[in-house]
Amino acid sequence: MSKDAREQVIKIMDKSKIGTLATIRDGKPNSRYMTFFHEDMILYTLTSKGTSKVDELLENPYAHILLGYEEGGLFNNDFIEVLGRVEQTDDQTLIDSLWSPFMNLVFKGKKDPNIQVLKIIPEKITLHNKKNVDTVEIHLNAAKVTK
Repeated sequence: MSKDAREQVIKIMDKSKIGTLATIRDGKPNSRYMTFFHEDMILYTLTSKGTSKVDELLENPYAHILLGYEEGGLFNNDFIEVLGRVEQTDDQTLIDSLWSPFMNLVFKGKKDPNIQVLKIIPEKITLHNKKNVDTVEIHLNAAKVTK
């Protein structure tokens, strides 16, 4: 992956916290908005253990994420598609590091036993650029990305 493409991807991940997460339910796509955080290019999101996405990811641990598309139209924004394998954990240290005050609207605090962290390890990131700029596909070796 070129340094420029990597920098563009990280810039989009830094700026765009809300995106879509798609899983598979009954053989069909199921998508929802989520809030994402990242460390390098590994994405994280918090959810509740009892949600359908948790069950769907147990059956098929792959997800598709869109980040970066903002108001103003496709040709005015860079955005990324991420295809990744999802790991699930309820590690409290990780929850603490991802926590922000607005999460109190969804959970009963950071010690809520229903919190589940989804860690998305990218296998392919597609960088879509502004009009007349080529799309860049970045294939990642998951073993090299995982920390």
